[in-house]
Amino acid sequence: MILKILTILCICTILYARTGFEYAGIPIKIVDAKGKVTDIIVKRDIPDVCKNIPINNKVVWTGNYASSEIPEACKSTFVHTTGKLLPMHLHEEIDTYGELEVLSFMKEMQKNDKMLLIDSRKQSWYDYRTIPGAINMPFHHFKERDAFEFEFEHELFLLGVTINKENKYNFKNAKTIAIFCNGPWCSQSVAMINALLEIDYPAEKIKWYRGGMQDWLSAGMTSTRSVNLSTDKHTSHNEKKR
Repeated sequence: MILKILTILCICTILYARTGFEYAGIPIKIVDAKGKVTDIIVKRDIPDVCKNIPINNKVVWTGNYASSEIPEACKSTFVHTTGKLLPMHLHEEIDTYGELEVLSFMKEMQKNDKMLLIDSRKQSWYDYRTIPGAINMPFHHFKERDAFEFEFEHELFLLGVTINKENKYNFKNAKTIAIFCNGPWCSQSVAMINALLEIDYPAEKIKWYRGGMQDWLSAGMTSTRSVNLSTDKHTSHNEKKR
C-alpha cells in the first residue's frame, strides 16, 4: 500500500513538473528554402510512453546513464568526449541562456524584428539539424572576416550594422542576438562572439546559449529535423517580411 502511494505521488510530481510553458510550446513561423511560411510549435516534446517513467537512480543513472528498461523513445545517446568545456560566463555584459531563456527569446522574436537567433556552426551542420527559427551565420565568416569579406559584410547587414565611408562600424541599429553552436564543449559560438566584440558589437545585445544543440536535444526540444523542415541559410520569418 505504501509503495502504491509513493508511486502515485511520484507520477503526480512528474505531471505537475510538466506544466511550464516549455510543454505548451511557443508558436514559431519559419520560411523554408522555397519561400513557404510554416507554422510550428517549438516545445519540450515528451513521447506518451515516457510520461509516467519514475525518476530514480535505477532509471536515470544505470550503466551508461539510461536503464535498458526505458523505451528507446525516451533516451538519447550523445558523444561526450569531444571539444573543450567552456565557462558559464564569457563577459560581464553577456547573458548566458538556458533552454527557457531561448524559448522566451524566440517568442519575443516573433513580434520583434530587432532580435535574431543565430546558429554559428558551418552550413552543413545547420542544414542537417538546427533550432527552428534560427538563421545561419558561420563563425568563421567573423573570425576570418578578411578572407570572407563579402559574407561578413552581408551578415553585418542582417545584424543591423552598417559600415561608413571611413570603414567604421555603426551599431546604432544593431540587433539583439542569441548565439549557439553544438554544445557546452563547442567553441564556435565563442569564436563568433569574440569576433563581434573585437569590432565593438554592443556586448549587452549578445546572448549566449552555452548548451547549444546537445542540451537542446537532450531536453527533448523541437528541432528542424524532428519536424522535417528544410532550412535556408539566411532566412527567418522576420527577414522574409522585409
